Amino acid sequence: MEGPEITFAETVIDNGTFGTRTIRFETGRLAQQAQGSAVAYIDDETMLLSATSVSKEPRENFDFFPLTIDVEERMYAAGRIPGSFFRREGRPSTEAILACRLIDRPLRPSFVDGLRNEVQVVVTVLAIKPDELYDVLAINAASMSTQLAGLPFSGPIGGVRIALIGGQWVAFPKHSQLVNAVFDMVVAGRVVTEKDGSKDVAIMMVEAEATDGSWNLIKGGATKPTEEVVAQGLEAAKPFIRQLVEAQEKVAAAAAKPTADYPTFPPYQPDTYEAVAALAQAELGKVYQIAGKVERQDADEALKSKVKAEISARVERSELPESALGEVSAAYKSVTKKVVRSRVLDEGVRIDGRGLADIRPLDAEVQVVPRVHGSAIFQRGETQILGITTLNMLKMEQQIDSLSPETKKRYMHNYNFPPYSTGETGRVGTPKRREIGHGALAERALVPVLPGREEFPYAIRQVSEALGSNGSTSMGSVCASTLSLLNAGVPLRAPVAGIAMGLISDELDGKTRYAALTDILGAEDALGDMDFKVAGTSEFVTAIQLDTKLDGIPASVLAGALAQAKSARTTILAVLSAAIDAPDEMAPTAPRVISVQIPVDKIGELIGPKGKTINAIQDETGAEISIEEDGTVYIGALDGPSAEAARAQVNAIANPMNPEIGEQFLGTVVKLAPFGAFVSLLPGKDGLLHISEVRKLAGGKRVENVEDVLNIGQKVLVEIMKIDDRGKLSLSPVLPKSENTGASAAV
Repeated sequence: MEGPEITFAETVIDNGTFGTRTIRFETGRLAQQAQGSAVAYIDDETMLLSATSVSKEPRENFDFFPLTIDVEERMYAAGRIPGSFFRREGRPSTEAILACRLIDRPLRPSFVDGLRNEVQVVVTVLAIKPDELYDVLAINAASMSTQLAGLPFSGPIGGVRIALIGGQWVAFPKHSQLVNAVFDMVVAGRVVTEKDGSKDVAIMMVEAEATDGSWNLIKGGATKPTEEVVAQGLEAAKPFIRQLVEAQEKVAAAAAKPTADYPTFPPYQPDTYEAVAALAQAELGKVYQIAGKVERQDADEALKSKVKAEISARVERSELPESALGEVSAAYKSVTKKVVRSRVLDEGVRIDGRGLADIRPLDAEVQVVPRVHGSAIFQRGETQILGITTLNMLKMEQQIDSLSPETKKRYMHNYNFPPYSTGETGRVGTPKRREIGHGALAERALVPVLPGREEFPYAIRQVSEALGSNGSTSMGSVCASTLSLLNAGVPLRAPVAGIAMGLISDELDGKTRYAALTDILGAEDALGDMDFKVAGTSEFVTAIQLDTKLDGIPASVLAGALAQAKSARTTILAVLSAAIDAPDEMAPTAPRVISVQIPVDKIGELIGPKGKTINAIQDETGAEISIEEDGTVYIGALDGPSAEAARAQVNAIANPMNPEIGEQFLGTVVKLAPFGAFVSLLPGKDGLLHISEVRKLAGGKRVENVEDVLNIGQKVLVEIMKIDDRGKLSLSPVLPKSENTGASAAV
């Protein structure tokens, strides 16, 4: 029997000193009953199948395009059996949901307007190398299968992940390479033909973040991901996108079905639009100058009802066809869109009277909810976000069972968008894809500035409650989270703020003009062309998310919007700093977590037979204890004395020579520093005699140089005054009882 004819094309991504990656597309062998199917590979070891299916008939009474994207992670792809009770894949993982959103965002605006047939794209991960990321390959696979399905689709779409590693933008990086990346960016776009016949890549979607190691890399001299650097990254992505698009075009040219004649349903007929415009346009100009959201909505609804009544009367008089009754809402929205956009482009004035770059009034407040570990409210105009921080021991980290090499997550950010935030009723409970996506965006914005595990050994859960929504609750969540984390005592490396940018565009005299809007309202998001969210510190960008309703946006326009966003971010950061500019003391209800390092061969002795020893320590002290494989012991308790009591018992078993607070030692000065002297107490155990304590050895006189009082090798009698959360010792000299003799403890 003759096998199926397989059509394929591949492109080689050249990353210079970082090597090459081969991306391959093929069709004709798998999922042949789907309207379009394609297999995509990275280096022949990671393999995805994408199948695009279309309903035979359009959905009736739908006023939107019913597109569904599903990503199926199969654990066999990584040679694993699912960890669930039934040992079978269940609901999608967070990674799969985020991959669905990455695919949907560039695909959706690429279909013809008015299409009402159901379209479903299912991407299945068939094989994956442990060091690979599949999400960006999935964008290309979905584009390829949709291009083959004979749909009215303006693809292909190319998607690429590029990471800034060692000053170079590397395409399709591996997990192991991202450890050394300062910035990680997913960019999707399509090739467009300019008026002069030249071809360029128009950007349709961006998802970007600074990595969790970026702070230390930047301190070590790596390039900061500033707005200028990010703009360079967008340009660097374009050649790779073009390569991917060209490979898809080769397959489509040989194997795509002819574009079928699918019915499209225009939202209204010209007669309906003209009637609605004549009735509403002048009044809409006044309605959309009302600054308050609720007042504006009330006036808008009243006008819309008036227009509907008049159109209904005209239908009864046979002046308009009966179909006009179902077209009024769409025509009314279109007239509204024209009124708002014209005012922005022609006058530079927005709905609430602001200029293009103006920010709404800002307010920030911390410690607003009792008993929780950290809380804050951030308000921008009518957008209000409550941030709540909860701290716990590292054993409360989220355990992850997915195709990603990541198995646990210390910082968890959850975003909730209840219906009352927009004055509506609706379902509450399980988070929707949008809520998961917004939480992930806020999480990525803050991860780069979180303290390391060693510095702050806590699991952190951040919850953002959208209490009021009128534009960019996700960026409001970033601001509220910065405040809340600081209020909880989390020593952030720098505060982070976020802002949402919008875009209005039109054609004038054959040229496209653009207006970038700072801090968009919900209505400006709905009536505009772009939602561009940018978060960062005062020094660099930490996260970006871009969605557009256009077929693409020039990179130069996005670069201008990035620069405009930085100015707004600086303003917001000043407001956050006025509310709280340093970590607060931890709340009395928050656990105290300290760490002790023990020899690995002592772990079994500390645990005891069937956990007897460690359970006895926990029962006696009230502390919780967790042990890492490297011998790090984390001790958590609701108060300091309980934690210290547990530490003493752990040390008595596993570190019998470890000193305790109050013990005295005749130590040896081993190192001098401008801020004090390091004194060796036991082999491998030093403590700091701060310069403020050294002055006691000089009769209380001011000490400019430690060398004037102490020398390396000198013996000094000291007492342990404090042991910090990382086990570091603070010392004080032990002076003779008759201090007035001027004698010192130094020998």
